Amino acid sequence: MAVQEEIEQKSFNLMISTTKLSARTVMRAVKAAVRLYQSKTSQGKQSVRTLLRQNRGVSSVEISKTGIRDFERYAKKYGIDYAIQKDTSEVPPRYLVFFKAPDADAFNAAFKEYSASLLNKVNRPSVLEKLHELVQAAAELTGKVRHKEQERGL
Repeated sequence: MAVQEEIEQKSFNLMISTTKLSARTVMRAVKAAVRLYQSKTSQGKQSVRTLLRQNRGVSSVEISKTGIRDFERYAKKYGIDYAIQKDTSEVPPRYLVFFKAPDADAFNAAFKEYSASLLNKVNRPSVLEKLHELVQAAAELTGKVRHKEQERGL
């Protein structure tokens, strides 16, 4: 009988300790989830409304339509919270980039790098132009150009 009571006592203690362990684990997980939910704010591209809800002051800069995708790459690189809005009151439409005021230094760095890449693109020679020049140069070489003629028989 003593062996049976001892086994029952051990199993009861094991049951209680696992219940406490799982309750603690569940409470920790709930607390971590609440902390994560409270601290989570939108980051990166978002709507103007969401950006304004953060109550940190918003600034804006005008950008051309062709450069939006390139700008987004630099904004993501610098971790800037921004929103893009299309102003259709003018022809062609303007695009405004809104960003939070505390991100001004990061925004300036991203915009500077974006502007430098635009200038670099303008100065870069076109691949098609180079290809046409090479085709012309190859055509001017004598004896190197083959003429293919196809004969058709009846």
